[in-house]
Amino acid sequence: MGDRLLDLLDAHAIAFERCDHPAVFTTAEAERLIPPLPGAKAKNLFLADPQSSLRFLVVVPYAKRVDLARLATLLDARKLRFGSADALQQCLGVTPGSVSLLALVNDVDRRVDVVIDAPIWSSDAIQCHPLVNTATLVLAQAGLRRFLQATGHAPRVLDVPARADPG
Repeated sequence: MGDRLLDLLDAHAIAFERCDHPAVFTTAEAERLIPPLPGAKAKNLFLADPQSSLRFLVVVPYAKRVDLARLATLLDARKLRFGSADALQQCLGVTPGSVSLLALVNDVDRRVDVVIDAPIWSSDAIQCHPLVNTATLVLAQAGLRRFLQATGHAPRVLDVPARADPG
């Protein structure tokens, strides 16, 4: 967990519960290796429009399979793809597997737009990696809102479209 993140959480009196665990890279691994914690379990998608400079951090429930084409339309993007590891490092200062809302602490130039699925936004608390995938923090909704305000990121809360199940 980076000093910048700890300093920001402390400066804004954002309380959290911390749980250390083995490294997790997928939601399936997280389900297996992270003990039960309060709050919404979220996955974070770092997406980019390859034909523009648009970058998005999209936060949805674990089980949601996002329809990228429909989401692109909602976000006024031509096409959405997963951002490269280099772009992720440049924009949010993290590596694949550690993508988190809390990485917005590193987006001081506000190059990333935040999209939060309505069910996540309406939850009492959320689980987030603290810039590494070997720990999880639980932040209350009020703490999440203070964090986003402190980093200068106004989230777009919407019903993120899901892909239809095949078959």
